[in-house]
Amino acid sequence: MTRLPRGFFARPVLDVSRDLLGAHLTHGGVTVRITETEAYAGDRDPGSHAFRGRTPRTAPMFGPAGVTYVYFTYGMHWMLCLVAGQTGTAEAVLVRAGEVIDGHGIASARRMGIRERDWCRGPARLATTLGLDGSHTGRDFCRPPLGEVPLIGLSISPGDPVEDAQVQTGPRVGVSGPGGDGTAYPWRFWIEAEPTVSAYRPGVIRRRTR
Repeated sequence: MTRLPRGFFARPVLDVSRDLLGAHLTHGGVTVRITETEAYAGDRDPGSHAFRGRTPRTAPMFGPAGVTYVYFTYGMHWMLCLVAGQTGTAEAVLVRAGEVIDGHGIASARRMGIRERDWCRGPARLATTLGLDGSHTGRDFCRPPLGEVPLIGLSISPGDPVEDAQVQTGPRVGVSGPGGDGTAYPWRFWIEAEPTVSAYRPGVIRRRTR
């Protein structure tokens, strides 16, 4: 398996997010073709966890490129981000959705009772299908560790490049922005007509109550 090199990820996060479409992501005996991503741009992006600076939780986002940021949300779900850009910029790509192309038996056992189209249709489902949790944050996925067992360590290979005509862009799911609808940040990328892409829902502005 040929891994994408660190230089691929050490580029502007919008470029990395778009170019990851069609790439193959492998972990825990399962490989998925990435069909949907979202870009987050650190301290210049109000939607980013790193917008207000570095914390113990967000430390992996600050680099270098080519490491994971796996975080817990809503008290029940793990999400996978791939750190991009230059060290210190805290840019990262959220892998939102994918199609299982290998390891169907393992994926089915992890997603028992769920139809195949929905195994990785959304970032929490994708992390579950790949067997990811908080112990996998900060992992270097560009350089395999010594003694890595094939298909166990996380890796990303070029896969199947997606033509520009097949790529759609729009607001990120559940993230508001100036004007309240998130349209100022059309930083979600997905493959047109791909059934594994997650459903869009706009962000909700939470106003303080007195």
